[in-house]
Amino acid sequence: MIKMILRDLLKHFNIEESFPEYLLEQSFNKVFLDGELSKSDNTYKIAVTTRQDVTHQLFLRPGEDYPVIVLSELPNGLLNGMKFGLSEDDVAYINEL
Repeated sequence: MIKMILRDLLKHFNIEESFPEYLLEQSFNKVFLDGELSKSDNTYKIAVTTRQDVTHQLFLRPGEDYPVIVLSELPNGLLNGMKFGLSEDDVAYINEL
């Protein structure tokens, strides 16, 4: 997987919101650059489905306790991902059926 940092992604989609500095330097899969951007209320969602039929979603929620959430849905329906909090040591893993 090719990586890029959140700051690059925000610039690519012209999202002018504030996020904690550590998140701006956090690396993410470059596949999101080909994603579709939508916005509802104060949440930006970037979604993309890969050739392996995995749907990756990146939620950007400025001002929330977990401003960045990455969620992937596998072809078998399993979900996994991460929630990034306001500080570098506040990361939660998502594993659901």
